Amino acid sequence: MWSADGGASRVVRAATVDDVEAMLSIYRPIVERTAISFELTAPTAHEFAGRLATVTRRDPWLVCEIGSRVVGYAYASNFRTRPAYAMTRETTIYVEGSAQGQGIGARLLGELLAALAADGIHRAVAGIVPPNPSSIALHERLGFCHVGTFDQVGHKFGRWHDLGFWQRELGAGPV
Repeated sequence: MWSADGGASRVVRAATVDDVEAMLSIYRPIVERTAISFELTAPTAHEFAGRLATVTRRDPWLVCEIGSRVVGYAYASNFRTRPAYAMTRETTIYVEGSAQGQGIGARLLGELLAALAADGIHRAVAGIVPPNPSSIALHERLGFCHVGTFDQVGHKFGRWHDLGFWQRELGAGPV
């Protein structure tokens, strides 16, 4: 167990369908109140459970608990569908607002990257909607480098938003 501040124990573990409602309680306000996600409507619990099942057939999906409360999650998914992209994964991470700044994001993303590297994945990518200085700092602290920004590719809340991409090499991957 891990406790950065000597408080309640913090555990990072594989997500299960029992975590869907807790993860949705983190994700729903992000969809409804921010442009961090380009989804316009939050998924239902059934849709979210389907996403979890699809991702975990192939890749890790982790949650962080403080005590018994899920305060963040991270997962990897296909970057693109064509076979040449098979060894690249897109990473996604969300931490509940009240739990930010406590090292939870770094722990989740670090463990996710370690699991991907152990699976032989070559590269991880992350899309970040600016301005999001905390997410950018987290990714760069864990070795991601900015590789470009698509200008005005997402339209939400009546305005256009950019999407920046960061990447990090994980290992050689299979040859």
